[in-house]
Amino acid sequence: MKHAVIIKGTTYGIVVVLDPGIPFEELKTEIGTKFKESSRFFGNAQMALSFEGRPLTIEQQAEILDVITENTDLSIVCIIEDNPERDERLKKTIDEKLMELNHATGQFYKGNLRSGQVLETETSIIVIGDVNPGASIVSKGNIVILGSLKGTAFAGASGNENAFVLALDMAPVQIRIADTIARAPDKPAKEDAKEAKVAFLEDGNIYIEPLGRKAINDLRL
Repeated sequence: MKHAVIIKGTTYGIVVVLDPGIPFEELKTEIGTKFKESSRFFGNAQMALSFEGRPLTIEQQAEILDVITENTDLSIVCIIEDNPERDERLKKTIDEKLMELNHATGQFYKGNLRSGQVLETETSIIVIGDVNPGASIVSKGNIVILGSLKGTAFAGASGNENAFVLALDMAPVQIRIADTIARAPDKPAKEDAKEAKVAFLEDGNIYIEPLGRKAINDLRL
């Protein structure tokens, strides 16, 4: 029982190291004793609290906080937990949200892409120029081409199925959105008048439609 509870003070908080082997009720008694002995040292400071040594439920944490409050004048402002698995989930969620923001904001590229050139970007992109045959553009977000698309465009490279490709003159060799690929026919149809079109993914297929009001309203950023 001598080392069932160890209190370590840091600059901004308190770390309480708990013995994993004793019953919780006994542990609470020892916590009360330790904090009562240290109450003069801590005074009425505002501190963060973290636990080490054994897992605790939310209810157990609340009971320990009550014990600390009863035996000291401390004000515990927050509990800091060491949970690598949860931290990784939080990191993934934050990264995804940041990526969504990048998809919506994007960047510009001015100039024509010639055969053999590849333009890759982590965000959505607006190209002021043409993407010529043999050139490729790859984006984790959306692709907007203020010119002709006659090369290859890969939008949603991170798996974003809501991504789209828009061009003022849509005549690509290949369009890919997420994991779905659409290729130009071997014998292209008679060339139509140039008009802005948008390519999007729906029900596992890539569709290319004129850029009308309905198509604009259906785009998902």
